[in-house]
Amino acid sequence: METPKIKHLISWNDWSDAEVLDLLQFATYVKNHRANYLGHMTGRTLAMLFQKTSTRTRVSFEVAMTEMGGHAIYLDWMTSNFQLSDIDLEAEYLSRNVSIIMARMRKHEDLLQLKSGSQVPVINGCCNKFHPCQSLADILTIVMDNPKPLKDLKLTYIGVHNNVVNSLIGITSALGMELTLVTPIAETENIDPETVERAKKKGTIQWGTDLIRSVKDADYIYTDTWVDMEFFNDPTFADKKKERMNLMMPFQINEALLKETKAKVMHDMPIHSGYEITREVVRSPRSIIFQQAENRLDAQKAVILQLLEA
Repeated sequence: METPKIKHLISWNDWSDAEVLDLLQFATYVKNHRANYLGHMTGRTLAMLFQKTSTRTRVSFEVAMTEMGGHAIYLDWMTSNFQLSDIDLEAEYLSRNVSIIMARMRKHEDLLQLKSGSQVPVINGCCNKFHPCQSLADILTIVMDNPKPLKDLKLTYIGVHNNVVNSLIGITSALGMELTLVTPIAETENIDPETVERAKKKGTIQWGTDLIRSVKDADYIYTDTWVDMEFFNDPTFADKKKERMNLMMPFQINEALLKETKAKVMHDMPIHSGYEITREVVRSPRSIIFQQAENRLDAQKAVILQLLEA
């Protein structure tokens, strides 16, 4: 008897457009019918492996399993034997004890090694290349906020091309939503060519150099930290941080920019207010940032349920 193929969520490159749409629709259903899934994870355990710090990822996944009747184990990379052994070997052991694994890793290559050893589904809780769970919550937020079809809506991302951008490109191309990138800093190592080429072929992506023109007709504008959170307070990164901040300040989302557009404002958090976005905008009526963060919970539930076919 052939062993069933394990479905993972590493990036949207591994999912068909139909599968992405189905997951989004399911996440919307889960959001509106939370009570329906209160016991679906009874007797099941999620292992949460953290090499990077986290607030939303840990809280949303742990609460998701708890609310669905399951259990979540928090594993700190530095206090586990993952740092001492081959990742795939530790992953095979771990996967023999749990139903599903969520890993928040620094390197995409390490995540792929973990997946290769796992005998259960692996969810990418963030790596240097992709952040699919975040992008699912982002689009779920837009769906809950606006009744128009996604193909009729425009999203403009302003900031540094990073892992969040790669996943936004992937999910919007799968769903046919227009995405404009205003990315003055786009380091080559942060860009995933496969994701970009897929979006180019579908005609869902464009790049803007004029900030005002890029936000004028947008329905949503989105920003993220200009400096990876691991390095934001790192003194050895101080000079590069200063250089980057000076370059990016003209692209800050502030009240002056909001006068040029009717768009609502998104940010995946954590927020460095006064840099990529002002505190006034975060707290303004145009902000849907906290709804966006809240939707991580329902997005994670949908991913867990879908991968376990529960």
